[in-house]
Amino acid sequence: MNQIPDHAPATVSIENQMPEDLFTAMREFISLHPQWDQYRLMQAALAGFLFQHGCEDRAVARHYLDGLFRRDRDIERPELPRRGGQR
Repeated sequence: MNQIPDHAPATVSIENQMPEDLFTAMREFISLHPQWDQYRLMQAALAGFLFQHGCEDRAVARHYLDGLFRRDRDIERPELPRRGGQR
């Protein structure tokens, strides 16, 4: 059974300078994919980079996989038709 933690996961605030074209691309991506925000995108990018370059920390792997497979509940998904064409 999953245990509910008694506190939120620790987070760290980061200030970063990046090339303007990367920032523009990030902003355009987020505008086309409303389920993403700058925080989720940067977390997924960092976890992906670390994981793909050999980081073996389980927490990094979990963040990487969560970024790949995370589904948001507020996104409507089309209903699949049932057998016989009924809904």
